[in-house]
Amino acid sequence: MELLMQDSKHEVDFCVVGGGMAGLCAAIAAARHGAKVALVQDRPVFGGNASSEIRMWICGAHGENNHETGILEEILLENMWRNRNPSYSIWDSVLYEKARFQENLILYLNTYIDACDCHTDDAGNVHIHSVSGNQMTTEKRITVKAKLFADCTGDGLLGALAGAEFRMGREARSEFGESIAPEKADKRTMGLSCLIQARETSRPQTFIPPSWAYKYDDDGSMPDREHTVSGDQNFWWLEVGGMQDTIHDKEELRDELLKIAFGVWDHIKNRGDHGAENWMLDWVGFLPGKRESRRFVGDHILNQLDVEDAGKHFTDIVAFGGWTMDDHFPEGFYKKEAGTIFHPAPSPYGIPFRSLYSKNVSNLLFAGRNISASHCALSSSRVMATCATLGQAIGTAAALAVSSGIGGKALSPRDVYETRMDELKQKLMADDCYLPFNKRTISPLTANASLSASAGNPESVRNGFDRQIGTDRNSWDAKTGDSLVFDFGKPQDLTTIRLVFDSDLSRSTHNMLSFYTLESQDFSVPPGIVKAFRIDIKLSASGIGDDWQPLVTIADNHQRLVVLPLPVRASALRFTARETWGAETVRVFAIDVE
Repeated sequence: MELLMQDSKHEVDFCVVGGGMAGLCAAIAAARHGAKVALVQDRPVFGGNASSEIRMWICGAHGENNHETGILEEILLENMWRNRNPSYSIWDSVLYEKARFQENLILYLNTYIDACDCHTDDAGNVHIHSVSGNQMTTEKRITVKAKLFADCTGDGLLGALAGAEFRMGREARSEFGESIAPEKADKRTMGLSCLIQARETSRPQTFIPPSWAYKYDDDGSMPDREHTVSGDQNFWWLEVGGMQDTIHDKEELRDELLKIAFGVWDHIKNRGDHGAENWMLDWVGFLPGKRESRRFVGDHILNQLDVEDAGKHFTDIVAFGGWTMDDHFPEGFYKKEAGTIFHPAPSPYGIPFRSLYSKNVSNLLFAGRNISASHCALSSSRVMATCATLGQAIGTAAALAVSSGIGGKALSPRDVYETRMDELKQKLMADDCYLPFNKRTISPLTANASLSASAGNPESVRNGFDRQIGTDRNSWDAKTGDSLVFDFGKPQDLTTIRLVFDSDLSRSTHNMLSFYTLESQDFSVPPGIVKAFRIDIKLSASGIGDDWQPLVTIADNHQRLVVLPLPVRASALRFTARETWGAETVRVFAIDVE
């Protein structure tokens, strides 16, 4: 008789459990840096709270030119290019293809991890050998052995199975001196939300609520909750659960949220004038999006004072935050006032690597809303753009730990902190991750070349800062047709060219829409990105072969970071901007040649 559950065993360098934005970016980053990676996800799609199953916006740092970059920006720009008439199916496919077609990355979708094999040494430190779980679509029991693991599950399931220290609830005000914390510690958290989306039509629409939906007869039933239909409304305040256990009570809380959600739409359509006559309910989320549950304990617990101190420069900074401390009331929808308090936070502030690995599980990293942070700090760091950059940081760190190990063993995350931080930070910045207060190292070939341009001062392209910071533009500003030349003085072996263009890091466009109006809401590539450019070279410094020769012509670029192979020997290199996606000014933040 054939076994119903077949064993499927695999061995990799790095296993990421959880395929939200943090886990997705962690897995991609590690694979791109040469590690063999497994990404285990319990859903059929990636993105977590940003996926089509939940549909929360990807939010991040406030302020001018503070948009998060790196792999997240690559994904968002891909979506803006391909998903012109925003569709969640296209969005899901963009996330899927980034993982599915990434070299060195193996996917296990629809796989729920429920066990891990660990051992504990005499000092009490835990080491994870493997994780295992059921893949519900194939009746397979998946086991993944790895050198390093990442818990990007949100709820911290893997770490909890391994015995990693964690917290749940709010710390007392006295523990870290946090002014916005409660006087006494408690188990309360922020809650869950089932979002709703509506679509405008050209004719009146009726809505018949289910018999089990709650009834809200007047606006007083939802005080201080904006509930008109508009493009900027996603009904985040449909929230409950913070007074209960957001993990173990989730099914019960989902049922309550659905009663509220359908009741709120009934109120909008049938109980008063809310300008919704022609609107129809298009989608209701049956999978709640969660804000808070377990938070692991690392070598550093990020807290309110860390967030508020904009001048605090962590030497192990690997990412930044910049969302306000958006502390939702545990009562959620049942709080008879606005659902959250936006406590001020500077943007940006640094997040240290020590908050991204376990204090007592030697080979466990984490990214997302389960990082080592107090409840107060989490209220800022939990938003998905921040989580994605944390994911890229731990993925890059994992690959570095693998490549730096000896005898087939990887360095521990703590070893990386103690011995490889400068290298890790430079790798992140080279991959277009912004680390405030840090400067990217320029290659000697770029730094020593004679640099000139047909218009404008080109020196900013090699100053080590790849975005506008305050009033410092840090860019070569020119027009289409203008050129920039690196003269190396003699023939040099060139391997790659790295370019960073202007994707408008102050833009307010969300990754997807919340409501669908009759008016056009098409997405488009940011106008400042250089769409078409050419790279020419000189083979020798003088004499025969002195003329420029075409090397690379790009006609349809839509990315901010572009890295191209240049297996050529040349004495000079010329970049010419030929077309943008609509901007009159060409802004180039960086050109590096190696």
